[in-house]
Amino acid sequence: MTTGLIDTPHWPALTVVLAAVLLGDALLSVRPPAFIRDCLDGVRLPRDWWWILIAIKLVAVAGLLVGLHYPGVGVAANVGVVAYFVCAAVAHVRARFLGTTFWVNCLGMLVLSGVVLVVSYV
Repeated sequence: MTTGLIDTPHWPALTVVLAAVLLGDALLSVRPPAFIRDCLDGVRLPRDWWWILIAIKLVAVAGLLVGLHYPGVGVAANVGVVAYFVCAAVAHVRARFLGTTFWVNCLGMLVLSGVVLVVSYV
């Protein structure tokens, strides 16, 4: 559906893949395995705040999926996901927590969400 400058994604499958990966990440974070605990502790995020990351990811999943049918919603959600992982990368750099979780998980998700944004909406 075209309504102007912002459309639904050109490659909806990529948006679904991003939503699925974020959903998996959110579900894993409910009872985080060691690598997620180590990552969140490594960037010094207080444990009392961990739940908010799950909420953010679930809202992003909903926005990405709703955006498959409603122009503008998906791009807004996708921009939010990119911003989330930019903030995560900044947190890693500030905490000097630059191990494998930074390079693979954090930057990997930043690249995935950025590629989906560019390919789906440009």
